Amino acid sequence: MSVSVRVPTILRTYTDGESEVDASGATLAEVLDDLESSYAGIKARIVDEDGKLRRFVNVYVGNEDVRFLDDLATATPDGSQVSVIPAVAGG
Repeated sequence: MSVSVRVPTILRTYTDGESEVDASGATLAEVLDDLESSYAGIKARIVDEDGKLRRFVNVYVGNEDVRFLDDLATATPDGSQVSVIPAVAGG
């Protein structure tokens, strides 16, 4: 399954400045593994050492937050868009 992954500015150093890259996988976990094979180091910025999404990173498949779906097991149908969005805090 081929998907489009929107990469936030802070992670574009891993994708040679590209704001959107292609990856493949039937689930978000597989997509992240595929991203890692093409862009070494990017997965560690999205997933922690326990294999869970980092607290300060939001990931969407389409318009749905994966934390309210199946987390890393969320399906990524062919043609879907995955968005990685760093959380912003402030006051």
